[in-house]
Amino acid sequence: MPETNTLIIFGLNLDGLIAGSATWLIIWATRFACIKGEYYFRRKFRYVFLAFGIGGVIAGLLSDHLVVSAILSIFGFANLWGIHEVVEQEERVAKGWYPRKPEK
Repeated sequence: MPETNTLIIFGLNLDGLIAGSATWLIIWATRFACIKGEYYFRRKFRYVFLAFGIGGVIAGLLSDHLVVSAILSIFGFANLWGIHEVVEQEERVAKGWYPRKPEK
């Protein structure tokens, strides 16, 4: 018998589908945020990723629902990984793979 928190429609457990879809969306969004954040704010954008990462992990720890907890934790860890990606993005810009924001 499934848990009471499980989303079941037509006899199908949709929890994994929801978590997987959310993971794909979170990875896409954090990648986009990394590119745009590095473009406009340079390396300082790491602190935004740090704040969202710690907040997401804490929220995941405090959530009672399994799928919500998993999604919040994935969001948090994706943002913590974004700290590293901002540095990598800076290197990709230096190589000319992405545009550099013109200095004023």
